[in-house]
Amino acid sequence: MIRKVWFLVASSLLALTWPAAAREALPEGLVYLRAIDASIVQDMRYAGADNFVGRRLPGYGAGECVLRREVASALRKVQAELVKSNLSLKVYDCYRPRRAVAAMARWANDGAAADASKRFYPALEKRTLFASGYIAAQSAHSTGTAIDLTLVRLPAAPAAVFDAAARYGACTGPAVQRAPDNSLDMGTGFDCFDTRSHTLSGAISAEQKRARATLLAVLRQHGFKNYFREWWHFTYAVPDAQSYDFPIGPRGR
Repeated sequence: MIRKVWFLVASSLLALTWPAAAREALPEGLVYLRAIDASIVQDMRYAGADNFVGRRLPGYGAGECVLRREVASALRKVQAELVKSNLSLKVYDCYRPRRAVAAMARWANDGAAADASKRFYPALEKRTLFASGYIAAQSAHSTGTAIDLTLVRLPAAPAAVFDAAARYGACTGPAVQRAPDNSLDMGTGFDCFDTRSHTLSGAISAEQKRARATLLAVLRQHGFKNYFREWWHFTYAVPDAQSYDFPIGPRGR
């Protein structure tokens, strides 16, 4: 028994003193996007409170984008094309732990009244978001092959700080009334559960349509496929990609 207790104590001490890079190592085939292209802007929404659940989701211990290496490499090529036009990618979500997917499902079915996050689904009830195709019980994000992203104009102006106590306008409203975002106006905010978010929606302005078309065209050119209900959501085909539930930690230096 003494030997067993000593082993447990020693193991705990080793975990605390082990180099950060080793403790933060990713499963084989996955990488931090910053390690592949640090110029891509990151605004990881589920690592904070500016999302439809209204709080940081389980597994998001750091605001870092993690992806399959193939996906990150393809994004680097996309970025190289965009900078020629003084544009940059900005990512909102990448790899998503399965525990976060489960938390979304619990939130959608908890029966609680709408709160400040109603701005993300102004015309729907949250219990209908599954049936409407906006939230899924399983997500390609958990394989590191799906990504939510948009465009920003370079040089990128810093976005105003999100205020959790503020009453921002609906995601379908004018950009100046929505939560702060320094991206191009795509007609709705990110994670806006509304028909206006459908990629080919006709209910947005000509300029907003052009912005979506630019994003769609450059990503398609490099092998990404869009989800028609969400202008921001793209997947990249990687055969036999495994689903994961490891937490996202800070990138080792």
